[in-house]
Amino acid sequence: MSVNPELQGRVFPPVAPYLVGREKVREFSRAVFATSPINLDPEAARAAGYADVVAPPTFAVVVQEATLAQLLAVPDAGIDFTRVVHGDQRFTFSRPIVAGDELTATLHVAGVKSLGGHSMVTAVSTIVDAAGAHVVTATSTLVVRGDE
Repeated sequence: MSVNPELQGRVFPPVAPYLVGREKVREFSRAVFATSPINLDPEAARAAGYADVVAPPTFAVVVQEATLAQLLAVPDAGIDFTRVVHGDQRFTFSRPIVAGDELTATLHVAGVKSLGGHSMVTAVSTIVDAAGAHVVTATSTLVVRGDE
């Protein structure tokens, strides 16, 4: 089954808000070997002008994951997760993610194309804070391998 081209342009409803916790940021920081004091120490983060610890840039995927789950749950999407390879990931920030942020994400399927029996799906998740201000846009390209 190939990816349904009618997914292109679809906008999903916003996911439930995600409250960024200090310990989640610290755990993620250690997992990705982020050693900056602002990622781990609230005092260092405050001294640098932030309200609390600052998440490494790739932390945005934690919030984005819920939007991608919406896409994968579409019955007629034609996306078999066992055949998905993550092709690309990009972030465009307005500001860093900080512990204490309440973030909400909305997914837009920006592109669906076929290449040599495989499909590529570009999923753009726009992430905003509780005031509705843009924080980061996370763009993922998923490669769905065709039948062998």
